[in-house]
This record gives sequence, structure tokens and C-alpha cells, in this order.
Amino acid sequence: MSKNKNTLAVVLITSLFFIWGFALNLNPILIPHLKKACQLSDLQSSLVDSAAYFAYFLLPIPAAQFMKRYGYKGGILFGLILFSVGAFLFFPASIVRNYAFFLGALFIIFSGAAFLETAANPYISVLGDPESATQRINFAQTFNGLAAVLASYLGGKAILSGKVLTPDQEKAMSSLQLNNYLNKEASSVQLPFLIIAVTVLIVAILLWRTHLPEIVEEGEGLPQHEDRTFLERIADLLNEKGLRFGVVAQFFYVGGQACVGSFLIRFSERVAGVDEAAANNYLTMALFAFLAGRFIGTFLMSFINPVKLLAIYGITNVSLIVLSVFLHGKFPVYALIGVEFFMSIMFPTIFSLSIRGLGAKTKEGSSLVIMAIVGGAIFPPIMGKLSDMTNIQIAYLVPAACFLFVFYFAIRNLKVKEVKLTVSH
Repeated sequence: MSKNKNTLAVVLITSLFFIWGFALNLNPILIPHLKKACQLSDLQSSLVDSAAYFAYFLLPIPAAQFMKRYGYKGGILFGLILFSVGAFLFFPASIVRNYAFFLGALFIIFSGAAFLETAANPYISVLGDPESATQRINFAQTFNGLAAVLASYLGGKAILSGKVLTPDQEKAMSSLQLNNYLNKEASSVQLPFLIIAVTVLIVAILLWRTHLPEIVEEGEGLPQHEDRTFLERIADLLNEKGLRFGVVAQFFYVGGQACVGSFLIRFSERVAGVDEAAANNYLTMALFAFLAGRFIGTFLMSFINPVKLLAIYGITNVSLIVLSVFLHGKFPVYALIGVEFFMSIMFPTIFSLSIRGLGAKTKEGSSLVIMAIVGGAIFPPIMGKLSDMTNIQIAYLVPAACFLFVFYFAIRNLKVKEVKLTVSH
């Protein structure tokens, strides 16, 4: 393959990191927005994350099987089509203002994203010189982080009206006035998601018309004996202590990550006493801190053992969240922005530690670590329920517990001297 074709392939695959990063970071906006438009509790609104992360849990293995038959390009195209269909479905969901319809559309979007992520991470690592694979992953991570910042800023401007009614204001309205207000709020997602759907469809068409090299991989993975069931193969993988521990750590990390960002707007409104627009500005600052953290963290890893850095970041996050729970005013919000900064290196570092030394089992072990993303579906509802029972500030003890486990995982791996980052999320 010529150098120009290789560059085009890298650019197109890198765009996929931007696409799923943009979608995932609209969730912190959709949670308060749908809570308002569909009149939900904190627990119910947290199901936005559950719809997204359950797709990540359920789809990686079917996606891998699909790509074994139809190739990486076929898997990517199918993922983009699913993504686009889910985004188009936001239009009718907003018309009927049905929360279950919204959740179904989100599940389809993130089913597509699961296909993209299953393909993009290994694909970009083998495009080009193997020695520059880490640089390509870091380059792709940059666009993933950039998408997060843009999703918060643009999504907040397009979707959030800044008008939140108090219970007394709702009671003062007639049923017709309230229904008109709620319908208007729900309709604000129509244009943004139509633009997303059309854009993703255009990317799919470009990829369909572009030659991408088919990756021929070596016969790695566990032996496929007919007398071994799927569960037996999984049990064999989980006998690897490092992998087993890493899967649990990733489960807790992604749960903590989802909790911190998803409720940040609501936290800012309640604790700092700011309006919806100002709260979204704090979310944008937090996601920018996450992006900056990836650059700075990668730089620091040149001088500090990544495992030690993970331990430092883990206990720092626990401390910052505890401060955000017990203090008042704007400082707790700034503390959570700091948490986003220190989360930045955690996913790829935990991933790399988890699959370290697996040899021929690396691919299947990697799929288990990716499936641990389901933590993002489990912990936000727990946090939402705790918020309904107490308040949003106390509920942030849930991600504090998650990062405490990440700290413990890092302490248990301090003997590891070298970690090669191989994945982005």
C-alpha cells in the first residue's frame, strides 16, 4: 500500500475515535435535559448511561464475530450505519416525548459505537510501522478528547435551553402550558442529532468508497477445540490473576468516570447554585481538563513509572471527591474538574496492565477488559438512587469508592516497571 493510501486510512480510522467520543460525551448533557423534558428522577435519568454502556457490554463479541466474517471494513460500515440510524431515531422520540424511545435510540447509537471501537483500536495499531503504533494510539486519543470538549460545548449550546422550572412554577402552569414547555424542551435534540446522523452517514459513504487495507492477523487467541464451550474458554482466561484483577479495576474505573461526568451539571446547579448554562460551562472545562490530562500524563510517563502515576492519580481523585462532598460553594465543582484531569490516563493504563503477559490469549483477554465498560451502566443508577434518597453531593461517594479500588489495583501492580499503552476509549 502506498504511503498516501496509508495516511488516508489512518485519517479515516482516527475520525471514528472522534465520532464515538462525541456521542459518549453528549450523555452528561442528555441526562439533565431528559430529566427535565421527561420529568424523571435522578435514578431514571441515569439510565441514559446504562443504555450506552450496556451496548458496550453486549456488542464487542458479536462485533468481533461479524468482523471475522466480513472484515474490519464491513464491521466499521455496519457500526456507522447503526450509529446513524440511532441518531435519526431521536427525531421521532422527541416528538412523542417517550423516555423508553430515547433509551432505545441511544442503545442503537452505542451498539454502532461498540462496533467502531472494537475495530478501530486494533486497526489503527497495525496501520503502518509497528514501532509507531503507540504514537498512532496517542494521536487518536487526542481526537477522542477533542470530541469530548466539543460535544460538551456545542451540545450544551444546542440542547440546553437554560430554563429549568421549579416545582412551584410547574404547579402554577396549566396542563396545556406545561405540556407545551416540555415538548419544546424535548424538541431541542432534533436538529443536533439529525446533523450527527447525516454526518456519520457521509463518513460511512466515504469509507465505503475508499480502499482500506484488510488486516490479515496471525492466528492468536485460544485454541478453538470443539469440546470447549465458550464459558470454559472464559473461565480459562479468568484463571489469569492479572487479567481478572484488571477486569474488575476497569469495571470500577469506567463506573467512576461515568458517575463524575454524568451528574456534573446537576451537581453544579445544586451545590454551586449556578444556572444550567453556567453548569454546562463547568462540564466543558472538566472535559478540557481530561484532554489536557492525557497530554500531560503521557509526558509524565516518560519520567514516572505509569503504575506509580496511576496510584497517585487514584488517591488524588478519592481525596478531591471527598472534598467535593463535604465542602460548599464553587470549590467542590473545581475539585470535580480536577478529578477529570486525573482520570485521563486511567483507562489505557489499566487496560495495558490487565493484558500484560497474556501472550496468545491477548485478544480474548482484551475483549473481557472492554466488556468491563459495563461498569458505566451499573454505577450511575446506584448514584442516582443515592441522590434521590439523600442529595447529589452525598451521591458522589459512589465514584470515590470506584477510584479507591483503582488506587488499590495500582498498589498491587507497583512491581511492574514497563507499561505500553495500546488502546484508547
